Amino acid sequence: MTRFAFALAALPFAFAADSLDQLRALPVVSLQGETYHVQGIDVHGSTLWVSAVDVKKKRGLLFTFDRKTGKLIQSTTVHSGVRYHPGGISLDGASVWVPVAEYRPSSTTMIQKRNRRTLALESEFVVDDHIGALAVVKEGLLGANWDAREFYLWTPDGKQLRRITNPTGLAIQDMKYRGRVLIAGGLQRSGAGTVVWLEWPSLRVSRTMHTGRTDRGVVFTHEGLAIRGRTLYLLPEDGPSRLFAFELP
Repeated sequence: MTRFAFALAALPFAFAADSLDQLRALPVVSLQGETYHVQGIDVHGSTLWVSAVDVKKKRGLLFTFDRKTGKLIQSTTVHSGVRYHPGGISLDGASVWVPVAEYRPSSTTMIQKRNRRTLALESEFVVDDHIGALAVVKEGLLGANWDAREFYLWTPDGKQLRRITNPTGLAIQDMKYRGRVLIAGGLQRSGAGTVVWLEWPSLRVSRTMHTGRTDRGVVFTHEGLAIRGRTLYLLPEDGPSRLFAFELP
């Protein structure tokens, strides 16, 4: 029995798939241009936002692509000094939130708010931990630290409201808040990929789905995850990167 079995048994509704290969796969889109080491994604309409780190040159990058064709629309750098590791990102109205951290645990992060169309910096604040993923929840901003051992909740101007231990043990790479639920993708301690649905704010697991690997041998939830409507998007591979999409039941 998995650690999530009790939560699944308690579901008030049926969820027809507990593994990614049970879902209908949509066409795979190859992204055009160097994406280095991809991190987070989000999707709106025909646009895909991607954060990435160029480890060799110590640069943090934010891109937009055409989601349907993979064509690069624009890019910008987001690093500042020793902070060059962007993590999982989230759209918020006309803005996109990007955590840009030092490339080590227990360090510091600049939480950036950028214009989602121009990618220009709108505001920022610093937190005293490495934040690897960020979601916009109804109370403000929710961040997960290195390996997602803990969550932080802040107001949009950086006031810390809560610090919460991650009850799942999942090393979350990217996460999104949709309709009172936090959907997070990441790695179990065994290295297996998993997507979990967490009720907010209790963080009780209401669904779990195991993901397997791409045909290149990369765990599907190794990096970016987004969800729009009933479509799950995953960007697990470094450049040349491919966007995978699946239809949820």
